[in-house]
Amino acid sequence: AFYVHSNCPFIFTRFTHNRVKCDVTVRRGDNGLLVQVEIIINKVRTVLQNGSILVEKKRFATKSTSFLVSLPYDHTYQHIFHYGLYTRLRSSLLPLSVTWHDVPGGIDSLRVRGTSSCKHTNAYIVIHNFLKLLSDLVLRLIWSRKFFSYTLDCLQARTPFYMQLCEENIYGYELNEHIVCAFFKEIVLQCGNNSYAWNIWRYVTRCAEPTCPGDLVYVEQGAAFIPSCSNPNPRFSNQDMTSSCVCPKGEVLNDHLDGFQCVVESSCPCVFAGRSYLTGDIRSTKCQSCVCDGGRWLCSENFCPPRCLIEGQFVTTFDGKQYAVPGKCAYVALQDLDWTIKIEFSEKEASLKAVTLQLYQVQETFTFEHNMVKTGDEEITELHQSGKKQKKSVSPEIQIYITSPKNHTGIMSGLCGNSNNDTTDDFTTSSGIIENSAQPFALSWSLGSCAVNIPNSCINTDNEIFADDKCSVLNNPAGIFAKCHGHIPPEQYHTACVQRTCNCGGNLQQCLCVSLGSYAKACRSLGVELGDWRKSTNCTLKCQKNQEFFYDIRACNRTCRSLSGRDPRCGLEDAPVEGCGCPEGTHLNQGTCTPKSECSCHHHGGTTPPGPVVMDGRQCLCEDGQLHCSKDCGCRNGKVCVHCSEYLVNTAQKTCDSLSKPLGTNTTCESGCYCPHDQYEDHHGNCVSRDNCTCVYSGQVFSAGQHVKTNCKTCFCGSGQWHCKDEPCPGTCQVYGNGHYQTFDSKWYRFDGHCQYTLVEDYCADGNGSFSLRVESVPCCDEALTCSRSIILDLQVDDSPS
Repeated sequence: AFYVHSNCPFIFTRFTHNRVKCDVTVRRGDNGLLVQVEIIINKVRTVLQNGSILVEKKRFATKSTSFLVSLPYDHTYQHIFHYGLYTRLRSSLLPLSVTWHDVPGGIDSLRVRGTSSCKHTNAYIVIHNFLKLLSDLVLRLIWSRKFFSYTLDCLQARTPFYMQLCEENIYGYELNEHIVCAFFKEIVLQCGNNSYAWNIWRYVTRCAEPTCPGDLVYVEQGAAFIPSCSNPNPRFSNQDMTSSCVCPKGEVLNDHLDGFQCVVESSCPCVFAGRSYLTGDIRSTKCQSCVCDGGRWLCSENFCPPRCLIEGQFVTTFDGKQYAVPGKCAYVALQDLDWTIKIEFSEKEASLKAVTLQLYQVQETFTFEHNMVKTGDEEITELHQSGKKQKKSVSPEIQIYITSPKNHTGIMSGLCGNSNNDTTDDFTTSSGIIENSAQPFALSWSLGSCAVNIPNSCINTDNEIFADDKCSVLNNPAGIFAKCHGHIPPEQYHTACVQRTCNCGGNLQQCLCVSLGSYAKACRSLGVELGDWRKSTNCTLKCQKNQEFFYDIRACNRTCRSLSGRDPRCGLEDAPVEGCGCPEGTHLNQGTCTPKSECSCHHHGGTTPPGPVVMDGRQCLCEDGQLHCSKDCGCRNGKVCVHCSEYLVNTAQKTCDSLSKPLGTNTTCESGCYCPHDQYEDHHGNCVSRDNCTCVYSGQVFSAGQHVKTNCKTCFCGSGQWHCKDEPCPGTCQVYGNGHYQTFDSKWYRFDGHCQYTLVEDYCADGNGSFSLRVESVPCCDEALTCSRSIILDLQVDDSPS
């Protein structure tokens, strides 16, 4: 320690460590306090002045930006945050921290701390493990000598030196309390909390305790990071104890409100989408109900059945896995023992051209095309019902939403997965093995050969500019979609919007609107009302004839067909849809909305216009859409009423590949070269028996009896199919690269934060736990990339006797 009386700028410390330069410069004012501190680390300049923090980021040689920052401040190279009563700057490039204390008029104490790895970075500079700059301090000599009488046990032989230093500081600053008390506090900190002076020094020196805001109380040594409602059990080491303002014992800081209010943890509010909820408040959506319990949400299971979404080339499986199909081909979207749903893409654009539903038990086939639905070769113009399958209109672009059947006991498979609430096996191929990526999985469910021809990046610069500009409305925090951000993160939909609009081969605005509609539909499925988003985004739809557009159209009892009997759509459980329909009081009649007095009557034989009519020998009257007939059929000469049905049969060729591939759409065999009866063509082109059929995994052919290990399964090839046996499979969480994370449930996401984060812990609601693992990214030199990570593992050791 030494004394310097000057208001000139001084280099406090300067060194280079691992080619990173550090320079800290200080300047004292006429009041004795530090009035400016300049910290330059890796060319990033931070200035402390007038109680503010100014950061200058030099991005180019001739351009720089400066701005005042609010705390906490997170930057690739450094972090600035509150640390008890102090403020701390911690470098991500150097093992270095700078801590200071602001008072009216300047800074009364400044500390620079470096770890041992910085001690010998240069021969001409020595950086001690804990460097302190002690402000000029003045106190009446009698108080000074009385204070030092209580520090003899710790200062010992150094006491005369510090007394002399104190006397040198007296002249000129006798009335500056901040300088006086800061000096004595630094001496006490050196002595430690076991010294005699620790508990009495403020009384002896008349230095008042700092005042704390709100409900907080001052402690000489307490938590640097206050337990709060957001983080009631912060993890910190014994080194994170400092002078601090803390809540009374048993309480935490309610950091969801202004005013530094302390509450018991059980009274903490919960926060969702920027809104606070009190304990006991209930937040509900269409699919889930949650109750606030002491700052934590306790939520029910999902009420809504899982759904598979096929929106253009983007697929979301029943279990929530998202991917894109690689080619404009035909695929099996979903199949069971009783039915199959097939999709076919347009050859020009990455959008669906047709969807086919095959029902095996009733031998019916339905084909959905643009604004048209057919059963067999016959077009359906009104509601068609067969068992529990119903037809709905398709416009303006085919998109598929499949709801998983309740209490489903069969085995579903296809592009949509199997709806078993496990994402790890969603990429199960048609041959029964789990692939590691989306492309080979999707290609296994293609009908016939499939070329990879859907680009995953923009192919047109003008389209890219349009997509980047227009799709940004999804991420706008003040836009029409913002109220849904708290329920459904928009990032995945924004990425799909850009890719889909970029590669649009036709109307860019229509491609954009379809993509925006995908997010709007997902929000509405949870009960989130977005308002007139189509008008805000220039996506307004025009309806045919005199129909009107609705965001939540009701199919129940809105058609003339529904007047002829109970409308089966009224009991249909499904997500809300938007589209064109008839307003209240009118009914859809051959595409036109009419009063019910003009409605035709529907019956098994077809339709009948309003008025009297003879049907099957009966006298009937069609009135208000209802057909009133005599009870007697009126048949004579032995005639009876008859109703007929048609049946379809499907066939396909047999190869080893066909034993696992889905059936095609052809109803007759095609000419060609085939293997003899009871033999199949293997993947090498040879004819073999069914028992000797080969299998394929990741492009490699396996003979019957061979096995592979994948996804914690051992799979054996037999009769052209993979037969897999589950093995114990521990969950694995991994972090790699520049912010890539995989959860224990094998879901990937990216988050490039520069703070310290809890990766995993077992401290649950009761506060008890045994371990906590925290990670922190460390950037590379001058690049904003992650080179390595700081890993901190806290273990709770059980000291009880075994």
